[in-house]
Amino acid sequence: QVQLVESGGDLVQPGGSLRLSCAASGSFFGVNIMAWYRQAPGKERELVASITRIGFTRYGDSVKGRFTISRDNAKNTMYLQMNSLKPEDTAVYYCNGYPTPRWDWGQGTQVTVSS
Repeated sequence: QVQLVESGGDLVQPGGSLRLSCAASGSFFGVNIMAWYRQAPGKERELVASITRIGFTRYGDSVKGRFTISRDNAKNTMYLQMNSLKPEDTAVYYCNGYPTPRWDWGQGTQVTVSS
């Protein structure tokens, strides 16, 4: 069972940037698509961005042009560079496989965008 640990969340002002990391205790090289998800208070978890093993990416409409997903298969780590952050980006961010989450959800990392 792979353990997922998300980190990098913080309190940031609107327009700021953060870089999230997702570290896996085991290899996720064999997983074709990895993704970042987020869950805001009172809302369902939603897909933010996904990336295939060879680097093809897709983004939710609300984050296109602002967020960049990447993965390092050798380090079993995935990243989410978030720029031009907005208050509506406030949520707990998680990583997992896509379209079906393959492992237990990690603790997530809290991103709060507020002045």
